[in-house]
Amino acid sequence: MIVILLGPPGAGKGTQAQRLQTERGLVQLSTGDMLRAAVKAESRVGLLAKQAMDQGQLVSDDIVVQIIADRIQEKDCANGFLLDGFPRTVAQAEALDVMLADIGRKLDAVVEVTVPDHILVDRVSGRYACAACGEGYHDRFKKPAVDGVCDKCGSTEFVRRADDNAETVQARLDAYKAQTEPLLLLPGEGCPSSGERGAAD
Repeated sequence: MIVILLGPPGAGKGTQAQRLQTERGLVQLSTGDMLRAAVKAESRVGLLAKQAMDQGQLVSDDIVVQIIADRIQEKDCANGFLLDGFPRTVAQAEALDVMLADIGRKLDAVVEVTVPDHILVDRVSGRYACAACGEGYHDRFKKPAVDGVCDKCGSTEFVRRADDNAETVQARLDAYKAQTEPLLLLPGEGCPSSGERGAAD
């Protein structure tokens, strides 16, 4: 089974992907996670991605498509996978069609997660994570039980993504509306317009 989770940044795609991964045994493929790994490794692709991400822009199609094309051919994707954050543009959607055809697979479903913009800005701009284990927190919605101490591992070091601020989040939302929402109008089997729509608040 191959599923696309579509929605703006901070809508909860990652959370839903984790649930589906557990319930269905599918591999979650998060372009954000893969790109951040490339940034951390300071690879050529990672440095190009970092520049765009820090400015709240979408990473170029060429970079994202290559990362996905390589990843879906790995053994753990044989039984199916969830695409979290891809495709984000019409060109990426067309590239995905080619990728799947090349490996003899097809898209089974697309789920769109929708959240009002003001909630997304508040949700994303307030989030941070434990630097040691990656456990996520939020300034208002999920604080550590003991201030300054990670609930999961006890670390006292926390980090925030450079692009998790109100201005950058709004820029990312504007980019989503301009470049990704048009996917909802694409015709054809398995396209977002024929998938499920889910609201989160």
